[in-house]
Amino acid sequence: MSVEPYREITFDKDGDGPAGQSAALAALARQGVTDLVLLAHGWNSSPSGATRLCSDFFAPFPGLFGPGVEAGYAGVIWPSMMFTDEPVSDYRALVTVLPEKEPVLGRLAELLALAPAEEAAFAEFGELLRELTGVSRGPASASGVAEPVPEFLVADPVEVCALFTEALGGGTDEGFGEGLKRYWKGAREALRQATYYVMKRRAGRVGEFGLGPLLGEVARTAPGLRVHLVGHSMGARLVAYALRGLPAEARPVASVTLLQGAFSHYAFAARLPHDPRRSGALRDMQRRVRGPVVACYSRHDTALGVMYPLASRLAGDSESLTGVRGGLLGSDDPRWGAIGHDGVQAVPGTARRTVADVPREGVPGSGCVNVDAAEVVRSHSDIRRPELARVVVAAARAGRP
Repeated sequence: MSVEPYREITFDKDGDGPAGQSAALAALARQGVTDLVLLAHGWNSSPSGATRLCSDFFAPFPGLFGPGVEAGYAGVIWPSMMFTDEPVSDYRALVTVLPEKEPVLGRLAELLALAPAEEAAFAEFGELLRELTGVSRGPASASGVAEPVPEFLVADPVEVCALFTEALGGGTDEGFGEGLKRYWKGAREALRQATYYVMKRRAGRVGEFGLGPLLGEVARTAPGLRVHLVGHSMGARLVAYALRGLPAEARPVASVTLLQGAFSHYAFAARLPHDPRRSGALRDMQRRVRGPVVACYSRHDTALGVMYPLASRLAGDSESLTGVRGGLLGSDDPRWGAIGHDGVQAVPGTARRTVADVPREGVPGSGCVNVDAAEVVRSHSDIRRPELARVVVAAARAGRP
């Protein structure tokens, strides 16, 4: 680890963790730590990979904090690993976080490897995806309560796989074959989107029911410790939902920095522009932070600029596949945007900066702040940047005591 003192906080898929974790963080305050910077990694990270990310990301920090600040560091490790990156996906990695689904995962991997050109195989693939994600074709959950289900999990699987193949630029030039066989390229993406759906729910749950209560306990036992939350990708969703899980009286969070956040840019909105009767899932949660909520975004993040809107559209229970197909790519429909692609939206008073502005101008002491990081962030995972460390430190300095 590049910095000390460093602590690692772990949670399972339900937000439960080992006993004593809050005490370990509170003990840092008794050792003289004034400010704790806590980083939550994104999805598809192994525990060892997450630790390496923390080490790389935290490396510039000791030289950035000024006099009077004694910084401590922590990494939030949560089960986000689903499968390794392309070109050859290792679907066995799915078993490490969904061991109870091993037979389902084995058959999914077999279908993807064989790529049979029969509609029955696609139908089986669709059933397996529903079993993997725990959803059904019916309108109600197992408890009998109606729940929105992503459209791609219940629609015709051939059409779904064709849709994803189209989004990825077709499949015949990459060895997928002709006819129905070429749609197995889209089937791979459908599996990725299914795991995205699982991870989206998991990140929110770990934040709200794991990290939030833990920070509340830290605030009770070490009330003077200033906590600065940082999250990347799905980890940004995790730390944002931790605000919702804080006890009502707890105010330990001095700043929040969201790096390429993989959740809705309307999350903090009191009213949605396209439906003023509804609000974002984290309405006014920025008010639970003593300092600013800073959203770093980049137009170069194609994962959030293309595939995230597609996933969001397909997860919308009011949207049909027909409507999605009509404007699949190149659409500027803002309903499906990610906070890591264009920042916080529909929150009046949100300030704007570029990553180059921040060292000179700092950031406001409260409220939402959008920081255009396109100058240094060239892809979704491109966050090991000293410029982003400076943004976090600027937010930490702006945070009220």
